Amino acid sequence: MINWREIDTVLLDMDGTLLDLHFDNHFWLEHVPRRYAEARGMVLAEAKRELLGRYNNIQGTLEWYCVDHWSRELELDIALLKEEVSHLIAVHPHVIDFLEGLREAGKRAVLVTNAHQKSLRLKMEKTRLQGYFNNIVCAHDLGHAKEEQAFWHRLQHLEPFDPERTLFVDDSLSMLRSARSYGIRWLLAALRPDSKLPPHETQEFPAVQDFSKVMPIR
Repeated sequence: MINWREIDTVLLDMDGTLLDLHFDNHFWLEHVPRRYAEARGMVLAEAKRELLGRYNNIQGTLEWYCVDHWSRELELDIALLKEEVSHLIAVHPHVIDFLEGLREAGKRAVLVTNAHQKSLRLKMEKTRLQGYFNNIVCAHDLGHAKEEQAFWHRLQHLEPFDPERTLFVDDSLSMLRSARSYGIRWLLAALRPDSKLPPHETQEFPAVQDFSKVMPIR
């Protein structure tokens, strides 16, 4: 699946890849609608329908991932609401072993995430993963989401890498396809981003349920 001798750089997604997507799914599909309904005296089911429509309208854009955008739109303190359920933030199995393996094998590990800076900060505080990365790149700092080719061009200037010798791991098909269009050779899908849900369909990409299947070789 992966020839580690042909890889120098590993670009890693955060939510759903390194961290359990259950936190994010619960937050946006359950917790936010509940607080939104409470603030407006709405029935929960009605709040869920309204918010799902609003989510879908901008999904895949940088705004969709923006804490400040949703705080303004929903008139809720999204960062504070994330704190309320932060006990659900969890690292996927074998992630630490994998990251330690990358370091021991001399690979450059870079976290590349669409998560807003406030979400990223909270998750790093809870998981203590930041020390395992050579660099952490937030799409909001680059001005483009990973779904856009402009993201990869800007990342290349910030964090030079050889696409032919780079592995990108993500749970999102749209992001994997975007990376493939840019020319990244090695692509891997996370098969089970949310531990509470069945594995999802990864279609044309090789996939693993956990990182124990692709441990780095020195």
